[in-house]
Formats: sequence, structure tokens, C-alpha cells
Amino acid sequence: MVAPPDNDVLWARSLTYSHNGSPALDNVSLGVREGEILAVNGLRGSGKTTLLQCLSGQLVPQEGEVWFDSSPVHTMSPLLRERLRRDRFGWIGPEPALVPELTSWENAALPLLMRGTPHRAAKSAALEWLERLDIGACARKRPYALFRSQQQRVAVARALVTEPSVVFADEPTAPLHRKDRAQVLRTLTTAARSHRITVVLATLDAEVATLADRTVTLVDGRRDTASRSPEAEGQAACSLSV
Repeated sequence: MVAPPDNDVLWARSLTYSHNGSPALDNVSLGVREGEILAVNGLRGSGKTTLLQCLSGQLVPQEGEVWFDSSPVHTMSPLLRERLRRDRFGWIGPEPALVPELTSWENAALPLLMRGTPHRAAKSAALEWLERLDIGACARKRPYALFRSQQQRVAVARALVTEPSVVFADEPTAPLHRKDRAQVLRTLTTAARSHRITVVLATLDAEVATLADRTVTLVDGRRDTASRSPEAEGQAACSLSV
């Protein structure tokens, strides 16, 4: 194993993964700096979701390495990877996946409550994040009473409420209209920057690149190097030890 560069909070080398014999990732390497917002762009089926799942410890790559803060995620036990996801990572998917019986603040507070945070402290943190995401007025509403964009902002609050080191966002605005999509992305990136939270954002939308610090593109499970600018090549050279 090769230790990751000191300036990368998240680092992957030569990731390879197949679903039922169908290649999803093929020799993908990348590094993500602390506080950076990295957009992973590509068409459907390009491997974006699989990459995020490998980086976050949901999947173990069949080949390659994943490191978080100099710890090898790919060799961790299932229990350690679960704790890592609970304590240090946040996840936002294309569906809000809110608990219908809970109010907005209860949904947002859920990760803290599951960690044993006292009820009052968890509620206070959840309400604070809902306010930051311009949805504080909906704190007592249940998911059925919210617009889709509001539901997704509750999901963003849920991912950020523990102030994780890294948030993985897998097509978080795919089902939204253009205006709502832009608003959710702005609130996510603004909140992340204010708290130095690293974000790895998988998206089909090329416009997301304007909100990210850097963009990498996947084509059929491989990094597309043809479209990289000289600046991006320099960043990659500093991030990767190949």
C-alpha cells in the first residue's frame, strides 16, 4: 500500500469494481483536499454512484485503495466502515428518503439522535441547520406537507447536522426543476464552505462545475483525461502518487 499525500483528506488509487461481471470502475484514481468541493461528472452508467460508494466505504473495491485521513478504508472491517460513515461522513441521494412519521427537524436530527446526542442538543442543531438552509419555517411539518425541493433541503440538513468531514452527494438534485436544483446546490455548497466540509458531488449537470472547485469526468468507468485543462493536470499531479 502507498500512503496518501498529506494534503488530501480523501484519496483513491486504481479503483476497480464490477457489478455482476459488468465493469463499473476501471483503474480510477483521485485525491480530494480538505474543504474542497469536487464534482464528479458523467453520463448515467459512467460509474459515478459506484465511485462515491467506494469512497464512502459502502462498497469495498475489488482492486485498489481508498484512504480517509491516512486510514485505509478498503481494509477496514464492516463495523469500522459503518462507524466511519456514521461519525465522519454524510450522504445525500437523489431521493430525500425522509421518515414520513417524523417532522422536518426530527428527520434532520436523526443522525445525532442515533449517535446518542441528548434530545435538546440534537433538536437545537437540527433547527439551526434548517434555518441555514432557508427551511426553518417548515421545521414542524412532516414530509408529505413539503415541496420536493423542501424535502431535499431537509435531507441536506440531515447530512450536514453532524458537521461531517466529508459529504457525498449522489445526484442530489436530479428530480428537481432547474430553479429548485440551483437553489439546493447553492445552499449545499454555501453551507459546506462555511464549515470547511469536503463535498464529493456526483452529477449529470455540467453547470454544477461552476459551483465546484474542480471537476473530474467519468466515461464508461474511467477518468476522462482528454478534457482536463493544464491547471487540472497540475492539480492531479500534486494529488496522486502513481
